[in-house]
Amino acid sequence: MNKVPNNKAWWLVLPVFLLVAFSAVVPMMTVVNYSVQDIFDQSSRYFVGADWYRQVLQDPRLHDSLLRQFIYSGCVLLIEIPLGIAIALTMPTKGRWSSLCLIVMAIPLLIPWNVVGTIWQIFGRADIGLLGASLNQLGINYNYAANTMDAWVTVLVMDVWHWTSLVALLCYSGLRAIPDVYYQAARIDRASAWAVFRHIQLPKMKNVLLIAVMLRFMDSFMIYTEPFVLTGGGPGNATTFLSQTLTQMAVGQFDLGPAAAFSLVYFLIILLVSWLFYTAMTHADKD
Repeated sequence: MNKVPNNKAWWLVLPVFLLVAFSAVVPMMTVVNYSVQDIFDQSSRYFVGADWYRQVLQDPRLHDSLLRQFIYSGCVLLIEIPLGIAIALTMPTKGRWSSLCLIVMAIPLLIPWNVVGTIWQIFGRADIGLLGASLNQLGINYNYAANTMDAWVTVLVMDVWHWTSLVALLCYSGLRAIPDVYYQAARIDRASAWAVFRHIQLPKMKNVLLIAVMLRFMDSFMIYTEPFVLTGGGPGNATTFLSQTLTQMAVGQFDLGPAAAFSLVYFLIILLVSWLFYTAMTHADKD
């Protein structure tokens, strides 16, 4: 006797769909609406089609910020992913030290973004900051507020300090999920530590690494609060990323039409690069 499927459970999912529609789809459609209009005030709006998109795509600020953003996100991934794997491999797996390490690694993730920027703003000051004063006493002319390279390195190190723990914890969970039978077989074969990592641990962590790469790329590509608090986008425009350029356009200049077009281009770039990451890593997993 064939059972008739009962789809009444989908009614339980309906509130979630309504919430997503209210919190995501409706604002998105509002931005799309703004991106094709020239808005002077609440009662004066004129349809301009794709004019704002053409203007934004030809804007040198977008090109400079986009290049700066890709370089920054690339540096973040190249540093935090290998470093997080290395930390996860050295973390103890049993006993009190394991719990202590998990607690210590989780502490940076609990600090709000604006507080992180404030901490490093004070930490890097040459007069009262431990980092700035120590480097200047060593003869290194460090000033993140005036030197472009110092600002870049400070923002990058700040992000590494704040978010490497996330990668390490994800990799640690992936390592703990590997059955002991694989390690027993490796000991029987007298496999080296590198062979165990290359043929057992790394393949088993691919799904976790995919999540880590996706999260860190999206977060770093949308970074705003930390560099804004630390450097204000300076010196000059050295640490002005896409999100800050968008904020200056929308809030500072009140160009709602170009800002809406900019935000949609921004969203599509993140979506496209994330899809490329996902496709590349899933295909590598199948191979």
